[in-house]
Amino acid sequence: MYRNKKTGMIGIIITIIILILTVILSNIDIQKMSYLENILNSLVMPIQNGLTYLKNKMEGNESFFTDISKLQEENEELKKKNSELEQTLREYEIIKSENETLKEYVNLKDKYQDYQTIPAYIIQKDITNYNQTIVINVGEKDGIKANMAVIADQGLVGHVISTTQTTAKIQTIIDTASSVSCNISSSREPIIVTGTLEKTSNLKASYIPTDATILESDKVETSGIGGIYPKGIPIGTIKEIVSTKNITDRYAYVETAVDFKKLETVLVITKN
Repeated sequence: MYRNKKTGMIGIIITIIILILTVILSNIDIQKMSYLENILNSLVMPIQNGLTYLKNKMEGNESFFTDISKLQEENEELKKKNSELEQTLREYEIIKSENETLKEYVNLKDKYQDYQTIPAYIIQKDITNYNQTIVINVGEKDGIKANMAVIADQGLVGHVISTTQTTAKIQTIIDTASSVSCNISSSREPIIVTGTLEKTSNLKASYIPTDATILESDKVETSGIGGIYPKGIPIGTIKEIVSTKNITDRYAYVETAVDFKKLETVLVITKN
């Protein structure tokens, strides 16, 4: 508004100057008119041109500031839309993660349909060289009890060692205190696998019969002996056989079928 008033004042000043000049010129002799007109034109025209330039410049600035205001409004609108898109993307990722979890549950249920199971997901991991346990989000109120076997899509995870109303603690098969009775799937030879301090993905197979033929890449699965683990659940694959001077002391390393670092969902076997 201030700029509009200023522009109007300039126009009034220009009009007054023209009127004054008209009055002066009307009282001058015609002979002197041409001479004075030239002088006045030389004086007035630069001023008039300058005022006209100033007026146009001010009007242009006003348009400039109007454009800046519009750009700021558009920028705020774009920020708002970008924030909405980010929120939508986060919601999509959450839904995608939930769908993946449900898909894993369905696959597990289909694979182990011979067992009565309860699905769960891991809420805490304590995977170190000395302690290899996890905590899941189901407990006593869900029917979970100690010594129940826990499995994943790839194979055996471990068994329940303690519970609360809403959670259960699992000792994994890679824990150094864990011991599982197994069979070599091809030869049916019995062995015992235990956790090691060396690698979280390795188990140590010992008590191998002296007359047993054991080969790298042989599959290892639960034997069903011991009363905790059902028979036939995959444990892993023999990766290395270590011979000793005394054949009764030979042992092997078994790579677990389950990737414990990436493990997220499990099934608790409540009834074989």
